[in-house]
Amino acid sequence: MTDVVAGCLLLLGSFVGLLAAVGLVRMPDFFGRLQASTKAQTLGLVTILLGAGLALNDLWVWLRLIALGLFVFMTSPLSGQMIARAAYLLGVPLWDKTTRDDLDGRYDFANEILQGKDDRQPDPARDPA
Repeated sequence: MTDVVAGCLLLLGSFVGLLAAVGLVRMPDFFGRLQASTKAQTLGLVTILLGAGLALNDLWVWLRLIALGLFVFMTSPLSGQMIARAAYLLGVPLWDKTTRDDLDGRYDFANEILQGKDDRQPDPARDPA
């Protein structure tokens, strides 16, 4: 029974990895591709690690897989966010159908400061009083 569950987890993780690859091809801009790859990659890898742990069923293997899973959970979202921020600040264009840009007008490129919503000066063209 454990082998069946392990096999199902391995197949599920592989399928999620395939979805991440499809997302890399199908998403219209850099930020969508980054989102698809980091989220699906993390879920797929953790599912594969669980399947491998069940299939091998050894304490040392479980400890290594847990350490690897924790490493991925700590680094993948952070690195994805940092890559997206760097791309945004370098001017990588958004998709032309993007309807919301929360950072628009909040980054001072001259001083390299990201202003909070309360810190920025009101823009009469954008925020009529």
